[in-house]
Amino acid sequence: MEIKFEHQSFFKRLKSMLVVDFRRMFTMPLLYIMAGTCLVIPVLVLVMTTMFDGSTSVNPQTGVETTIEGFDNTWQGIAALSGAPMSMDLTSMCNINLVFFMIAVLICIFVAADFRSGYSKILFTVRAKRADYVVSKAVVSFVGSMIMLWAYFIGTVLGGAISGLSFDLGTAGVSGLVMCMLAKSFLLLVFVGLYLLMSIIAKEKLWLSLVASMMSSMLLFMMIPALTPLDSTITNVVLCLVGGVIFCVGLGAVSNVMLKNKDIV
Repeated sequence: MEIKFEHQSFFKRLKSMLVVDFRRMFTMPLLYIMAGTCLVIPVLVLVMTTMFDGSTSVNPQTGVETTIEGFDNTWQGIAALSGAPMSMDLTSMCNINLVFFMIAVLICIFVAADFRSGYSKILFTVRAKRADYVVSKAVVSFVGSMIMLWAYFIGTVLGGAISGLSFDLGTAGVSGLVMCMLAKSFLLLVFVGLYLLMSIIAKEKLWLSLVASMMSSMLLFMMIPALTPLDSTITNVVLCLVGGVIFCVGLGAVSNVMLKNKDIV
């Protein structure tokens, strides 16, 4: 009796991995907690800053007065116009760019769970390819990150409506807003690749992957407002898409090498 072993192509193996990872991602309470958090944060920020806009507080020791400045426009919760001066005030820091840090929590916990539960040991014992694992995790993490990004966008719109802020897009226009969100969506690829690499290096050490992810992403944070202003054009979208793909593929290749050189089982 002749026994034949069916050859599993890359796409068949990847499809199998994606099915498992998507099922795990969408059955994890973490995804919905993170998406809900991204939805609530902009609502609270816009409403609270509008309530206290213009109020002052005095330091009793120095006598220095501090005036709270709120948002003048709903879309400040998304991005600033290109050429706007960089500042460290509330309206510049508390916007949708926070999601680029928050997705580190989702990805690091998602990957660390594989090593903590023993899933990775079973997976690689049956000779699953490391590349399949990396690609699958990158795709699923990108989808989860997109959900968080757009949840923040919806929360910003709701917060602006509740607080009565203006929805005037000014010179940016609707096209600028659309291009801005597309550019931010594609730029997520850079951070997904980075966080995935940090998670694979740290394996089951969740605290280490989170610390490493946050520290490394700080080096890239300033490029987010520069590449994805509110008045973005197709040029910004293409730059973010091409750069995101190149970074994600490159960091994914490094992740694959790390998996091959680390003792998984």
